[in-house]
Amino acid sequence: MSVLIKPIITEKMTSDGELYNRYGFVVDPKANKIQIKEAVEATYGVSVKKVRTMNYGPTRRTKYTKTGIQQGKTNAYKKAIVDVEDGDVIDFYSNL
Repeated sequence: MSVLIKPIITEKMTSDGELYNRYGFVVDPKANKIQIKEAVEATYGVSVKKVRTMNYGPTRRTKYTKTGIQQGKTNAYKKAIVDVEDGDVIDFYSNL
């Protein structure tokens, strides 16, 4: 089971990373905080101070088209915000 799915690279998370050493990841919905901490430490070689998680449910949408009403939804996902120690930095752009 891969715990970390992808990093969140947005303007807000980039500024949090620069100012507060805080990084965001989309993680497996079944993963707990201990598994997330171990995965980040093993993957990026940093010391994790704190992990916060958020579950996002699906967003339901309805479209009115010529053929009738089309209903759909987005996927549910789990997001983790990871605080690392003061001297550590995660560089997402190093291996591009």
